[in-house]
Amino acid sequence: MFLYHLRVVARCSREKPLLLWAPVCHMSAMAPLKEYQARVSSGELMTDDRQFQTMKQLDALYHKIQKYRPDGYRTSGGGGGGGFFSRLFGRQATEEEDDNDPNAGSHAPQGLYLYGSVGVGKTTLMDLFFDCCTQVNRQGIEYHEATENYHFCLQIDRKQRVHFTAFMNNVHTRIHEVKQSQGPVSRAFNSEKPAPFDPTRPVADMIARESWLICFDEFQVTDIADAMVLKRLFTHLFRHGIVVVATSNRHPEDLYKNGLQRTNFLPFIALLQKRCKASQLDSIDYRRIAQSGDTNYFVKGQTDADGSMNRMFKILCAEENDIIRPRTITHFGRDLTFSRTCGQVLDSSFAELCDRPLAGSDYLQIGQFFHTVLIRDVPQLTLDVKSQMRRFITLIDTLYNNRVRVVISADTPLEKLFSFSSSSGALSDSDRALMDDLKLDHGSGSKSSFFTGEEELFAFDRTLSRLYEMQKREYWEQWAKQR
Repeated sequence: MFLYHLRVVARCSREKPLLLWAPVCHMSAMAPLKEYQARVSSGELMTDDRQFQTMKQLDALYHKIQKYRPDGYRTSGGGGGGGFFSRLFGRQATEEEDDNDPNAGSHAPQGLYLYGSVGVGKTTLMDLFFDCCTQVNRQGIEYHEATENYHFCLQIDRKQRVHFTAFMNNVHTRIHEVKQSQGPVSRAFNSEKPAPFDPTRPVADMIARESWLICFDEFQVTDIADAMVLKRLFTHLFRHGIVVVATSNRHPEDLYKNGLQRTNFLPFIALLQKRCKASQLDSIDYRRIAQSGDTNYFVKGQTDADGSMNRMFKILCAEENDIIRPRTITHFGRDLTFSRTCGQVLDSSFAELCDRPLAGSDYLQIGQFFHTVLIRDVPQLTLDVKSQMRRFITLIDTLYNNRVRVVISADTPLEKLFSFSSSSGALSDSDRALMDDLKLDHGSGSKSSFFTGEEELFAFDRTLSRLYEMQKREYWEQWAKQR
């Protein structure tokens, strides 16, 4: 016999976290390292000494958190008690709880921050660790036919695995809601002036009640709005005792490198390095090696790209129960209109997706409404079109994380899609206007990575690697498993 028990997984893929309840039958209660070795033995993963060393670190963390529970821990069934306003404002800050507490979270096990180049398996290893953690911190019993023995296995019922961009979108949405709900609650007694109010504190309280183990995929900071709240938010989260595992392409000290007002961001780096051990994973890019002969990337001049795109759209439409028509998605009070859709297939263009001022949250909506996106007429991306380049990188990252299928027609082959050169080398009018708004000097301010294209250069390898993987037949078959 087997004992089925429930696994709770919180994923912040939309505006609010989703609690997904799924019955899981664990055929074995293997720790991450043993599970990794089993997958290597079965041929599911390739032998890689560097991955093995990283897996040993994840395995050590797995064993540390087996007996760990944050202070005031309640299981998901215990509830937090109180109404909305008591949850927001019932917890009062103490004098010791300041935003610059260097010891925040020192009572909790130290997490792990995995960084390295693209395609080396960071996400694969973290996901393996996350799946094994369903066997931690909740007592259960399993029967194994091979040994005819019962084994104790424990389970985390409050954890989430989330892409960092989606997590921060959710954080900003909650901060807005908290500010809207605050009203006069935080006014000092007998005072006409409002007392200082930190909206990240109640938001951190909410997140900590939902999850005390958080696994972040693609931890990166390019947005000044994110950079300015991370220190306060994570100080509160670590004080709650949360444990963080993260993957990133950058060393912690290189996060938000040359970003605007980076000096205000540096204290967060120190806090992150104190609460998470940084571990580098260098390996080979398995995505490019595994690329098959199949392709859904058509180069103009080398093939009939428009004809190929039309045929693909016709084939995809035949599988949809709909007609070809425009479609409007309402998001955050504004309309996103696309001229040509059919069911869950979007036939679009680079101009429609990247020339318009769309953001990551808009692309997330596209990833949730459509399972296949056709992107026509992608030009070679240079520093002369930095804004469109940024949007294209964000678009591909979002579609990849949501396992959306992509068909592209472009002016250049995939390996030449990005060209980090500028015909003029001068600042664009939009960049100059932004620097004027921020009161930045056109000389020193232009060295920020926001204006030099350094962030795009760094993200280019990741995006290119993902585009290679998105051509594979295996990737195209994954979308059905995600829905």
